[in-house]
Amino acid sequence: MSVHVSPPSPTSPEPPVAAPAPAAGAAADTAGPVVTTAGAAAAPSTTVSSAVDARRWPDVARPPRASWLRTAIAERVVRRALARLALRVRLGESETLGLGGPLMVVRDPHAFFRRIGTTGLIGFGESYMAGEWEADDLVGVLTVLAENAAVLVPAPLQRLRRVWALKRPDAQRNTPEGSRDNISHHYDLSNELFALFLDETLSYSSALFRGFPADASLLPAAQHRKIDRLLDEAKVGPGTRLLEIGTGWGELAIRAAARGASVDTVTLSREQLDLAEQRIRAAGMEDRVTVRLCDYRKVSGTYDAVVSVEMIEAVGEEFWPEYFTTLDRLLAPGGRIALQAITMPHDRLLASRTTHTWIGKYIFPGGLIPSVEVMEQLTAEHTSLRVVERDGFGPHYAQTLRLWRERFAEQEARIDALGFDATFRRMWTFYLAYSEAGFRSGYLDVQQMVLAREGTTR
Repeated sequence: MSVHVSPPSPTSPEPPVAAPAPAAGAAADTAGPVVTTAGAAAAPSTTVSSAVDARRWPDVARPPRASWLRTAIAERVVRRALARLALRVRLGESETLGLGGPLMVVRDPHAFFRRIGTTGLIGFGESYMAGEWEADDLVGVLTVLAENAAVLVPAPLQRLRRVWALKRPDAQRNTPEGSRDNISHHYDLSNELFALFLDETLSYSSALFRGFPADASLLPAAQHRKIDRLLDEAKVGPGTRLLEIGTGWGELAIRAAARGASVDTVTLSREQLDLAEQRIRAAGMEDRVTVRLCDYRKVSGTYDAVVSVEMIEAVGEEFWPEYFTTLDRLLAPGGRIALQAITMPHDRLLASRTTHTWIGKYIFPGGLIPSVEVMEQLTAEHTSLRVVERDGFGPHYAQTLRLWRERFAEQEARIDALGFDATFRRMWTFYLAYSEAGFRSGYLDVQQMVLAREGTTR
């Protein structure tokens, strides 16, 4: 079982303060005087944190080299932002900012501002990974930041975004070869790791609950409810020829086969394929389900139904038109497509589409969350498909992520035993909390959408 814990290569520094990405922000209005924490120019750091493995996490172990000007601008912007938020931010031992709310303790303000000044929100996340700031209520802190993400960066800096924002690396493009690498970075970490915090269905997407607050004991049923609604929307039943794009660990394919469907399911993750095949055999469905290691663009034939759960986020903006034209090509006359997709507001997509983010660097390289508007536009411009049904249920994802995060926190010893270190655990905790905050704040949503051609019976 492979254990891929090394982060991507360090990126080149960019001008001050990266723009907001889903679920967090760290900059705002620049009005007011420049005040540096140390009261002097920011010197390049040569200190390596002894708690961080510099071989695995080079950009976390050592704060970046940064000019006095860049750090000073970042500090001014961030201070002004924090002072206006419903937070309590303790800077070092003597200063507190904010209007009151969840407590964020910045243990090393100098390194914190230097990281943000050099790599923006990537630096904000790396500072947490390095232990330079902490929050007992991490989700609460990130939720406040997410609620204000659209206004944290002042308008003049937003207008100059193309000049100062870190750009997405070309190496993360989702070409057929690049997609395999990007998917492997996340989904081939270790099946055992995912099993430690997911429920018994091994479903790694939003569940659909009957009510809140959600309880961990109800998560398997809520995942089945989500799957069954997608299959119902696609009208999957006896004899249906179903294509699933993005196998996961096989739960949807198993439930579709149990309805009498013939299922082809494709994935780019070798780890997922191996375990999905084992689970399909254990369910006695191997004669009805075929799992293939195959890019969606290489699939041929036609199908009565296509289902894809939270896979479009990994396609990449450059390839969204090809994704939808592929769906159109693969769908038989009268067929239906059921998608589950994370979405973000269209204006935020337009503002951040080219920005390199912490999530892109450490969690989902090559990924980009679409908006509902862009999906409707692309289907109209490039296909014969139209969105005929849509339902958003973002609060259910916040509950799902909370349950995963709580389960992950309980598994520290087992995670360590798999070969993942403390920095990885802080990274993964930040990722789960960051995502949960996005849905709690309404910055992110999750949709189930049905695509069909005009004249298709509902």
